[in-house]
Amino acid sequence: MTAPRPLALITGGMRRVGAYIAMKLAREGYDLALSTHQECDVKPLLLDVLTETDTRWKAFVADLSEPAAAPMLLDQVAHEFGRTPDLLVNNAAIFGQDGWQDMDVSSLESQFRLNLFSPLLLSRALVAAAGESARPAIVHILDQRIVNPHGDQISYTLSKQALAASVRSMAAAFGGRARVNGVAPGLVISTPDYDAALESRLAGMMPLGALPDPAGVADAVHYLAHAGHVTGQILYVDGGAHLKSFERDFMYL
Repeated sequence: MTAPRPLALITGGMRRVGAYIAMKLAREGYDLALSTHQECDVKPLLLDVLTETDTRWKAFVADLSEPAAAPMLLDQVAHEFGRTPDLLVNNAAIFGQDGWQDMDVSSLESQFRLNLFSPLLLSRALVAAAGESARPAIVHILDQRIVNPHGDQISYTLSKQALAASVRSMAAAFGGRARVNGVAPGLVISTPDYDAALESRLAGMMPLGALPDPAGVADAVHYLAHAGHVTGQILYVDGGAHLKSFERDFMYL
């Protein structure tokens, strides 16, 4: 009897870094559950890979800023695929622009709800549903700034620092029930705030002399998914950015 293909649940898996993670896992033989905040079309590059690899996949719409959404999403995935995921990639996040002067309850709550509470609640639901005989892999997508923070996007930074701290805590708490690790990217996909000249300057600031790419993040996720004796660890895919301290966010340099 042929063993079932492994199943991965990727939050925010329809776009940007999440889509690259999905493409990597599709090529590695995973079935995919991809959550998205709202209905959207599949990016052509992702759709091409899903088609070429004959991947079984389904998109799930879930507002993960709502606490009840995490266990509901897991129930929907388990119902659709007939099993719980072997891999959970907590990638969905929001990115605010507040400084300490603007930080308030609203900015903190919105960032922490999606960037911290949702990954923790989804991880808890997965481990509880998987049972004692399974050992799912959980990978949190973090940010290289957790090591050398600056004052920009303070609510976002605090939420990612808290999620990074949870890697060791939850790895210890789950013990043999699940492996918990993190991947901390640098600037892998720029926004319209960056032009070619700025990206070139930033590449020169990196210890490796180049900016990382999203495929490298996907490779790190895949490694941690299969590193059966690794838990409580964070891999930095950032060109070495975490080795340096930057005064401002990259877009302001």
